[in-house]
This record gives sequence, structure tokens and C-alpha cells, in this order.
Amino acid sequence: MKPLFVPSPQSIVQKFIDVWFNGYTGAPLWQHILISTARVFGAFLLACVIGIPLGLAMGMSPIMRGIFDPPIEIYRPVPPLAYLPLMIIWFGIGETSKVLLIFLSVFAPIALGARAGVRSAAIEQIHAAYSFGATRWQVMHHIILPSAMPEILTAMRIGIGFGWTTLVAAEMVAATKGIGYMVLSASQFLQTSTVIMGIFVIAAIAYAFDMLMRFLERRLVPWKGKM
Repeated sequence: MKPLFVPSPQSIVQKFIDVWFNGYTGAPLWQHILISTARVFGAFLLACVIGIPLGLAMGMSPIMRGIFDPPIEIYRPVPPLAYLPLMIIWFGIGETSKVLLIFLSVFAPIALGARAGVRSAAIEQIHAAYSFGATRWQVMHHIILPSAMPEILTAMRIGIGFGWTTLVAAEMVAATKGIGYMVLSASQFLQTSTVIMGIFVIAAIAYAFDMLMRFLERRLVPWKGKM
């Protein structure tokens, strides 16, 4: 195969070393990684702060589910590239539109995962807690939330994957730094080794976070899969 289409592993490693020390488009590789990571994890944390409480509320309240479930289910299948123009029109070409685009791709899996996790709580435990005088907040904190944690953590792992998938689309417009920008820019100049190197960098970061989430899962919900 011609190196233009499938570069050798040695050339990919050499390109990584070259970009690490010499940078790409005037910025070092660590800076591209840092900016992209900040965009993805900023959107991810925002999605967790909003999506988890909303998902729990949707799971516990038919009214909340009736209000928020239809719009989430409507926009969830729409690919991020479809509403990228709206993000640019409404929020400009700055960081806000990029973070919000990633946020929308992460938010739906987390909210729906939290909603589904509420169903894991045994109704007998909830009734028993109420019979002993527990308040609604105590039932939420001691029964529903621990029962929903496995589903929530799984949804977080899925959501961060969607976030990295959307990163390239988010960095298509007016971005001058970032891993997604680097991959797109290199593809326009047929720098295949840089494209593949960027893909491996994104995969390595995503895999490291997935391992962290699995570690937290073992620590926070050690009973998962044992009951």
C-alpha cells in the first residue's frame, strides 16, 4: 500500500515524536490535547450536573417524564452535524458553541441512563423506608440513588464516548487548536500519518478515562453483577 493511504507504524510513531517536540500549526501537541480535553470534559461535567438530577426526577415523577422525555427522545437520534449550524447561528463561533455541541451529544445518554436507573430500585425497599418514616429525600439518597448508580456510571461511560465522537465536528468551525482540528487540518493536506496519529491520541485518552470509570465502578458499586 502507498504510504499516502496507509502509512507505516514507524512513520506514525515518528510523526507523533515530531509533533510532540515541534508542534502542529504553531502549537505543541500537549496544548492541542489540553484544549480538546477541556472542551470534552467541560461539556461532560455540565451534562452530569444537569442530566443526572433531571434523569432521576424523570424516573420518579411522571410529570417530569412527560415534560422532558419527548424533547430528549426527539433530538437524541439527530447527528451533531445537523444542529452544528444552529449552534453557530445562536452562539457564534467561539468556545460556547463547541462546548454546547458536545454537551448535547453527552446529555441524552446520561439523562436517560439515570432515568432507567431509578427502575432498579426495589419497590419493596421504598415502601419499607416510607413505613419507617423516611422522607422523600432520604429515600432518594439511601435507596434510589445507590440502586441507580450502576446505570448512571454506565451511561457516563457511553456519554463520554459520544463526546469524543462529536469533538471533531465541534472543532470544524473556526478552531485553531485541538486534536479534532489537527485531524481535520491534516486530512485536507493528505497528511495521513498525522490523521492516524491524532486518532490514536483520541482513542488513548478515551480508553484511559474508560479505565478510570471502570475503577470507580468497582469502588462505588462493588455489588454490581453479584446480585
